[in-house]
Amino acid sequence: MQGLKILIVDDEIKMRQVIKIYLEKEGYIVKEAENGKEALKRFDEDKFSLILLDIMMPKVDGWTVCRKIREESTVPIIMLTARSEEYDKLFGFELGVDDYITKPFSPKEMVARIKAVLKRSNSDNRIHTNILKIGAIEIKPMSKQVFLEKNELSLTPKEFDLLNFLLNNPEIVYSREQLLNQVWGYDFVGDLRTVDTHIKQLREKLGSYKKYIHTVWGTGYRLKVGE
Repeated sequence: MQGLKILIVDDEIKMRQVIKIYLEKEGYIVKEAENGKEALKRFDEDKFSLILLDIMMPKVDGWTVCRKIREESTVPIIMLTARSEEYDKLFGFELGVDDYITKPFSPKEMVARIKAVLKRSNSDNRIHTNILKIGAIEIKPMSKQVFLEKNELSLTPKEFDLLNFLLNNPEIVYSREQLLNQVWGYDFVGDLRTVDTHIKQLREKLGSYKKYIHTVWGTGYRLKVGE
């Protein structure tokens, strides 16, 4: 993990300095941005392995920065926030946020979360490289593209990961907890309803093919083409 480049985006200079000290001790290369506008500029000019992104910032807020980055990149994003309301977290996961760190936080916990997200991001043991086609869905894991009747779908990174996992394991029923472990990772700290939210969004985007994702009452979900 050493040598990976991380972008810290926060309008509080002391916060950036503390984070930078701990990350550089771990061998990461750290770059900084004090607002959303500067963050987008740095993102366009450089390549990062992970972005630590504050929500409440001047000029351009964290939500907007995240949305713009997700239009062209799946780089891992961890939101830094003083807000811990469930709605904010679910909204962030819908945008493609990988994890949350709520202020105030332990620097050691922050480093652990960053390592966990980077490990999940760099791991390919759950991703198949071959193009997969089931029913009307075609998925290209290497380019992270999904096509429905040859029309490309716009999915968030986690929506893609969830659909990719289900497509590669058809007919198998998975509980919400199992899907959290397999798609988000065993170290993910979140609510089981995160799975329900992503399933709902996938179904909406699949349109008339939403029936591919079956609810198994009292258990969880499975992907099944046809009756």
